[in-house]
Amino acid sequence: MERHVLGISGGKDSAALAVFMRQTQPDLPIEYFFTDTGKELPEVYDFLGRLEGFLGKPILRLNPDRDFDFWLREYNNFLPSARTRWCTRQLKLRPFEHWVRPDLDAGTKIFSYVAIRADEPHREGLTSTHPNLEVLLPFRTHGVDKPGVIDLLEGAGVGLPDYYRWRSRSGCTFCFFQQKIEWINLMREHPESFEEAKRYEKTALEHGSPFTWCDNESLDEMTRPERIATIERDYAARMARLKARIRPNALRMDTPQQELMLELETEGCLVCHK
Repeated sequence: MERHVLGISGGKDSAALAVFMRQTQPDLPIEYFFTDTGKELPEVYDFLGRLEGFLGKPILRLNPDRDFDFWLREYNNFLPSARTRWCTRQLKLRPFEHWVRPDLDAGTKIFSYVAIRADEPHREGLTSTHPNLEVLLPFRTHGVDKPGVIDLLEGAGVGLPDYYRWRSRSGCTFCFFQQKIEWINLMREHPESFEEAKRYEKTALEHGSPFTWCDNESLDEMTRPERIATIERDYAARMARLKARIRPNALRMDTPQQELMLELETEGCLVCHK
């Protein structure tokens, strides 16, 4: 017995891998799944719907047995951070392990497909936690890089997630890996989610947490008018440098905003970001 599974994060790379596998191995019975933290952007669900339309099958939603608020209390109201990624461990990895563990223990071989690109030699796949679980990296095997990912999504009619207009990564609404301009953009695009993030931060600080969502700066401090102006100036300068550096494409008069935002992406959580 064997199973083939592919996790969809809500980002471009895992979606492109799903497209790639559907196009190159249409007879492979792949199970597509999305681990829903309950704190995702609305644009993520819209993107999943478009992807399901191309795949012709549903993407299974895996829900954690305990929500973000439960785990926040378990971790003494300390916010997750790049140093302590309890959100990934409890809300992403744990539901997946619960989903596949019975079959693994029963002797089923499970192949997990992960969207690490050919232009990411520094990244490694998730370490297998069971002898019957094998992690495969098709993009690395077939030489698919970031432009190849965009070509796959555009060619399939899926396109890029809409949040790439203002954000360079997927993951939870208040992902601590997002950049400061992205927090400002969240405040404008989804003010209710931004206010929720502020409430979580306030509770954490009141309980002695050493972490805010961003290092050395609270969301209250970040959203003072003079601070917003500085962040936006820095962002505009970065984007101008990016546009000057990007080679012109004869097929396009201009580089879409979504693709420009992707040039700002930084290292993040493999499970959430891909």
